[in-house]
Amino acid sequence: MAERTLVVAPSWIGDAILAEPLIARLRELHGDHDVDVLTPAWCAPVFARMRGVRRVIESTLRHGEIGWSQRRGLARALRERRYGRAVVLPNSWKSALIPWLAGVPVRTGYRGEQRWGLINDMRRFDSRATPRLVDRYVALAGPAREGVAPASPPVLVPNLENRSAQVKALALDVAHGVAIFCPGAEYGPAKRWPAGQFSELAQKFIAAGLGVWLIGSPNDKTIGQAIVEGTGEAGRAIVDLTGRTDLGTAVDLLSLAWIVVSNDSGLMHAAAAVGAPLVALFGSSSPAYTPPMSADAKIARIDIECSPCFRRECPLGHFKCMRELAPATVYDLARSALDRASSVADVPPRS
Repeated sequence: MAERTLVVAPSWIGDAILAEPLIARLRELHGDHDVDVLTPAWCAPVFARMRGVRRVIESTLRHGEIGWSQRRGLARALRERRYGRAVVLPNSWKSALIPWLAGVPVRTGYRGEQRWGLINDMRRFDSRATPRLVDRYVALAGPAREGVAPASPPVLVPNLENRSAQVKALALDVAHGVAIFCPGAEYGPAKRWPAGQFSELAQKFIAAGLGVWLIGSPNDKTIGQAIVEGTGEAGRAIVDLTGRTDLGTAVDLLSLAWIVVSNDSGLMHAAAAVGAPLVALFGSSSPAYTPPMSADAKIARIDIECSPCFRRECPLGHFKCMRELAPATVYDLARSALDRASSVADVPPRS
């Protein structure tokens, strides 16, 4: 009988998507369809769209909450499933509590905050050997001293039934080409391209005959409105879906895009994972650490000394890394990404 494996998922949506190659590797090593995932509820739709995840177990614990009684109750339920191994992806001690309380015999993870004993298969990552987060995750699948091949790109499988239902419910036009913008980034404003740049880019796509959709969380409604208003008369052609879809539907709709333009966010990784042509906007963060893993993705960034700073807000106050990233540059990259996808797949050419 194949060993049952539990993966304790990260809290960020993008990091959750980057866990897919690890799950694929675990299936190879320990048997098909024997990977369960313990995840915050907001990331559950991501894991529901991964191949080989047998069970998605949602945690109702809030970020940073200890919640002893909830953790013990969840651990009791997990104990009955007799997992042979748990792979703990977050580095916090709280994330390692439930597998320990559940009595999972092998608990694998990286050295983190004060969790000796909670993690009994402790690893140290080499930032030079594995600069990308996705490779660090995959390295946890095998023995500690085993060489790690570069991770395969994450894959999400859209729910086509939900996609069709939501296209109808939201009255979306899918008969013509669409560019999807993802203007949000939960981490902080230093990751967000300004609304005015998105507006200028929207004008270029609309002039080229493409529709423009905006996708994001309720927190992105303000920037969505600003993009529409900044586009002027052409803004009437924009469909603002910010705050109008759940995460699963957002992933499904991204698979319809002729081109996606996104900040470095969870939706950026989702677009890459569903195979959409993509331009990823980087400012305060680094494409060396969490790049979109797709041959049809282009990176848009400017080379300045202070980038990447990995800060939530620009520490110098000038925000040059995003403010000076020109819409014309992004548009040219988008055309290049779309043209490449058109040449290798059944994707309609740009107008």
